[in-house]
Amino acid sequence: MVGFQKSAVVVLVSLIISLSINHSEQIQSSQGQTLIRIQHLLNNPSVLSTWNSSTDFCSLDPTSSVSVVCYQDTITQLHIIGNKGRSLLPRNFSMESFVTTLVSLPTLKVLTLSSLGLWGSLPGKIARLSYLEILNISSNFLYDTIPGELSSLSTLQSLALDDNMFAGELPHWLGSLPVLSVLSLRKNMFNGTLPDSLSNLENLRVLSLSHNYFRGEVPDFSRLTNLQVLDLEDNDFGTEFPQLGNKLVTLILSKNKFRDGLPTEISSYYQLERLDLSNNNFVGPFPLCLLALPSVTYLNVGSNKFTGMLFENQSCSGELKFVDLSFNLLTGHLPKCLHSKKTVISDGNCLETGDDQSQKPVSFCRNEALAVGVIPHMKNREGRSSKAAIIALGVIGGVVGGIALVTLIFLLVRKVSASKEIKKYPTRLILEDASTGYPSKLLQDARYISQTIRLGALGLPAYRSFSLEEIEEATNNFESSAFVGESSQGQMYKGKLKDGSYVAIICLKMKRSYSTQTFMHHIELISKLRHKHLASALGHCFECYLDDSSVSRIFLIFEHVSNGNLRSWVSGHSRQKLNWTQRLAAAIGVAKGMQFLHTGIVPGVYANYLKITDVQLDQNLVAKISSYNLPLLAEITGQVKSS
Repeated sequence: MVGFQKSAVVVLVSLIISLSINHSEQIQSSQGQTLIRIQHLLNNPSVLSTWNSSTDFCSLDPTSSVSVVCYQDTITQLHIIGNKGRSLLPRNFSMESFVTTLVSLPTLKVLTLSSLGLWGSLPGKIARLSYLEILNISSNFLYDTIPGELSSLSTLQSLALDDNMFAGELPHWLGSLPVLSVLSLRKNMFNGTLPDSLSNLENLRVLSLSHNYFRGEVPDFSRLTNLQVLDLEDNDFGTEFPQLGNKLVTLILSKNKFRDGLPTEISSYYQLERLDLSNNNFVGPFPLCLLALPSVTYLNVGSNKFTGMLFENQSCSGELKFVDLSFNLLTGHLPKCLHSKKTVISDGNCLETGDDQSQKPVSFCRNEALAVGVIPHMKNREGRSSKAAIIALGVIGGVVGGIALVTLIFLLVRKVSASKEIKKYPTRLILEDASTGYPSKLLQDARYISQTIRLGALGLPAYRSFSLEEIEEATNNFESSAFVGESSQGQMYKGKLKDGSYVAIICLKMKRSYSTQTFMHHIELISKLRHKHLASALGHCFECYLDDSSVSRIFLIFEHVSNGNLRSWVSGHSRQKLNWTQRLAAAIGVAKGMQFLHTGIVPGVYANYLKITDVQLDQNLVAKISSYNLPLLAEITGQVKSS
């Protein structure tokens, strides 16, 4: 009887072990099939060439491109990194199907899918991977907004969506992810202001939002006591320096619109290693303490309006390797402690360096400081001298202005007299500054607040009035080589401005007498036509008759797009054809440009009758709509179209 019981126990244990092994093999087999399915959906990339149906994925040796990590025979980590510069997956690829397959690995905690050519909207069902701690889908072609379903991932610690085409405003729910420590959204098309809820991310260590279209003031981040990296480069932030904690290691604010002075708290950033404030409009005294921060290795404050005097005996951090002080309003001597550093750039100031070609006279920096309202810190005696100088400059300016006014009146009288001797009315220029804001009537309705700034094209100069002399110089007095063509809307010229940039100029001749005020509401609209996917408006010029000040001609100045139209690139008549990636990007660009014309400005511009030849490509093959139905053109030509 005892022998029988022992035998039964042995059989039972064997059966349990056998069932466990079979169950484990079934799990491994199911997950293996999922990975093979993922391989096929990714169009069999070269980095997965060793995968096949007999691969033991949990035993694979990890590489820099592929890694599968298992725990108790279930996959918890999946890393697939394709070749840099990978093009889009074929047009039959479905992001929806891909994510549906992906969520068949429910125990995933870490997921990296980088440079694989993924394209489409990110489906919200990816949140079914409820154990996710790290999600990295960088360097692909994903677009639209971040799905709201990600807000349910309470264990998410790192979210990286860099180098995609995500757009829209950042959702407020990002601030409710309890353990988020890394948020990296570089090189996308996000816009709008940052939600204040980001200030609630107490565990946040890295916030990287560079190369987007964000605008407005940066929220108060002083409560983010663990924040070590803040990268806001190449956006539209400003104007005040953000409120931050003092544990930062990297702070990058370059290529924005910050323009106030630096706070005194910056002297307490003892852990700061990299500081980049370049290409802004910062004013006020340059804090010498920045050179002596104990950990700083990289310091770039170039292309601002910092003032103040540098001293030879100024102390520097022993860790400094790169310093850029160029193109500010600094005077004095370059500190001796910088002479031994690897890279020091100081051109464009008023320093006494012995190199007159790289520096400007001291008077230049002082006058510029006064011009921007920045008066360096001086003793009372020096302050009184400055006031005296300002009064003297005012008196001199008044005298010069009076002489100029008398001369101008004299010339005008002579010109009017001369005009009576000829039959054709001569014309003169009237400069009208288009308001940068909406008319008060439109501002009464909050629904119509423009998205122009939020979606605006970066890198373009501010909209302005041009003088007739500028137009004539740009077109070499409207010579035939500058003439592009003529349509019912007017004559088109190609011009080159003094700064070397090319522009497209539309010349509209008036058939009836109108005053400049008649067209100002049109100019209000045109000044808002600034978008990455439009041939954006740069300015205007009115030319008027002397006798009654009525408008004789209107010149509209637009960005010039020089790389041919979309038809030539699609048909192959150009140097080469667009690949699938570029065609999709062009289509998305045209759609965004049309959306902006319809909803981004007030009133919207409709009835565009867009043709493929109306879409131009710039040097980076970015699609720009170059012809759209401006109400001003339709009104002048009598071709008013219904919207």
